[in-house]
Amino acid sequence: MSFAVPPQLEAELNELVTHYPQKRSASLMFLHALQEHFGHISKEAVEWVAARLDLQPINVYELVTFYPMFRPQPAGKYQLKVCRTLSCALGGSHKLHEHFCKKLGLDSHAHGLQTTKDGKFSVEFVECLASCGTAPVMMCNEEFHEGVSSEKADQILEKCP
Repeated sequence: MSFAVPPQLEAELNELVTHYPQKRSASLMFLHALQEHFGHISKEAVEWVAARLDLQPINVYELVTFYPMFRPQPAGKYQLKVCRTLSCALGGSHKLHEHFCKKLGLDSHAHGLQTTKDGKFSVEFVECLASCGTAPVMMCNEEFHEGVSSEKADQILEKCP
């Protein structure tokens, strides 16, 4: 397997396993750590986790595909996450998502994470960002934005060098 985890991270993960009654219980923590380090969870990362935790790769892959916080492919430098739950949908989040897609040359009807060809931006719908009263809301990386209009969306994009 050509996938390699840095020795320090591997040591941290090996120590982490000791905190759980069964190795498999550390699966989510392994995935979070690997995604934080590599930016996504590759097929090789899934196989690496499975081997370390004495699981079948499908047992790890089903976690990656079930939980929306895990990405099986790399995301852009700037990740635009648009809330799509009811309050935001009623407040215009679908128009906001469409606006971002149009500005960035992406397909507003495609499902899941989309990344621009230059790798600068990724756009995706996400579930509740917990600010229903200020819809539509979104995040650009770790920065939270409320009441996002098309004009405010353009300003957010302009702040991304």
